[in-house]
Amino acid sequence: MAKPEAAKPAASVEEPADSERTAVFRAVKPGSGGAKPSVAKPEAEKPAAGAADSERTAVFRVPKVDALKSDAGQKSKPAAVKPASASPSASAAAEDSERTAVFRAPKPEAPAPEAPKASTFVPLRTDGDGTTEAKPPKPKPTPSVSAAASTTTERLAHGDRSERTTQQPLPPKPPLDMLADLTNNPPPPPSPLRTAVRRFKIYAPLVVLLGIILAIVQLVRPLPEPKLVMTAKSSYTFEGAMPQLPWPSEGQAYMAAAGLGTLGQSGEQKPVPIASVTKSMTAYIILRDHPIKKGEQGAMIDVDKTAETEGKKNDSVNNESTLDTVKEGDKISEYDAIAALMIPSANNIARLLARWDAGSQEAFVKKMNDTAKELGMTNTTYTDPSGLDATTVSTAEDQVKLGLKLVEIETLLDITKKPNWVDPSGKSWRNWNGLTGPSGALGIKTGTTTKAGGNLLFAAQKKIGNTNQLIVGAVLGQHKPSIIDTVLAASKQLMTATQKALDGATVVKKGDVVGYVDDGLGGRTPVVATADVQAIGWASLTVTVKLANGGGAMPQTATAGTEVGVLTVGEGASQVKVPVALKSDLASPGIGSKLTRIG
Repeated sequence: MAKPEAAKPAASVEEPADSERTAVFRAVKPGSGGAKPSVAKPEAEKPAAGAADSERTAVFRVPKVDALKSDAGQKSKPAAVKPASASPSASAAAEDSERTAVFRAPKPEAPAPEAPKASTFVPLRTDGDGTTEAKPPKPKPTPSVSAAASTTTERLAHGDRSERTTQQPLPPKPPLDMLADLTNNPPPPPSPLRTAVRRFKIYAPLVVLLGIILAIVQLVRPLPEPKLVMTAKSSYTFEGAMPQLPWPSEGQAYMAAAGLGTLGQSGEQKPVPIASVTKSMTAYIILRDHPIKKGEQGAMIDVDKTAETEGKKNDSVNNESTLDTVKEGDKISEYDAIAALMIPSANNIARLLARWDAGSQEAFVKKMNDTAKELGMTNTTYTDPSGLDATTVSTAEDQVKLGLKLVEIETLLDITKKPNWVDPSGKSWRNWNGLTGPSGALGIKTGTTTKAGGNLLFAAQKKIGNTNQLIVGAVLGQHKPSIIDTVLAASKQLMTATQKALDGATVVKKGDVVGYVDDGLGGRTPVVATADVQAIGWASLTVTVKLANGGGAMPQTATAGTEVGVLTVGEGASQVKVPVALKSDLASPGIGSKLTRIG
């Protein structure tokens, strides 16, 4: 009989091969439970059992046959093993430790599923001569699958505390893989073409929808306001050299045309007394602050005691010219008061108007100086509303600046161009400006004193085409006797030469294209002049040409011939204006223009 210590179970040889490092469901090896275990010392068995129980992962497995026997109450006799043979048993237990959770299908051992073969356990015996004699093992009944499952369930019920790993769910599959699983068709392999087609199917509807929304927005947006654009030249220059005017031999003079510019000057432009030319500023302030409508007389002014008293000083000794027909308590219209101021040059009426407008003469004088600054009359100082004081000084240039504002007041020119005037009492008064009448002069105001000499601020006009061109001049400091005749003669020569220098030239002919209407979306409709456009000026003068819509709103659509603007040549009172009309129909922008507009 062999020694028990030399016996090594065959299971110890097969165990490492079967021992998995993962948790598995395993089929029961037949024969493993039928072998008689070797008798081993209890000290060698304990480490292997401890290693098998020290599992850290949850394992579901079919128990081995020897385990089933142990659970059924059949105890195997431990084989007598040498201490050195305990190491393979411990190693087998360690290899039996599973480190991960894996579900594996059971490994069938028998070739025929109906009758699984039972494995036999042959213990090894080592004789003294070194030969091994195997004893035929006793066949052991193979436990059924249901018994193994029952034993497994029982073990799970008792709780295998050393196996607790829980399976985690797999991540969701991509949509195409899930669809392939449903249809049992594998997803097509990716390729650049399929990727491009897939992206096109995704983004094409979005692009189409965005395009539709953009088109609707473009179509319903408000149309831009049409604008009138000029293509004609913006200026015109008259041919020839600057005309030479007959300037006076003394004093100072200045000549200008309304809206055109200055023709020249003579003498040093330094402040000198201007006498009754001062009344031009008095009349300007009164008519500016208290305008008179055409055909009306304006406000009624009460005549006070001072006006009556000063009216009695109408004599050449005191250099006073007054309206001596007014009495305290009378009423005089604003129109007649201006006429008395500008024609007989009534000093008492000038002071009466100052008190009526500003409350006092001093307050009115302040308004006169403030107005002079507004008009750019930098060399002018007023000290009284009549000009009798020699401390009221100015220059010919400054007085022309004032005169250019006075010719814009139609009521004033209607008064100053009269050769005489009849006051409310019926008395006739002669206009001291002898240039009025057939010569074409329009007044404005004379001023003569012994200290100031002869002075005149005058205006005249010349008819050129359909335009009345206004000119304004001033001559100051004429001391040759008689001073009034000397200043009138010098002024007449200057006025006549200027009228001759004025001329007209056709800048644009009727039917010429001068611009176009821009609808704001690229559409342009040409506009033409409805008549010849004539510029007024003198040799070497440059005048401006402008195109405007005439103050009205530009239509979105209109037929050919519709007037849509005005072509203007020159500035101020000398402007020449001609309407412009559409050369063709002005149509609304098309759908294409609306869809492609930017901004």
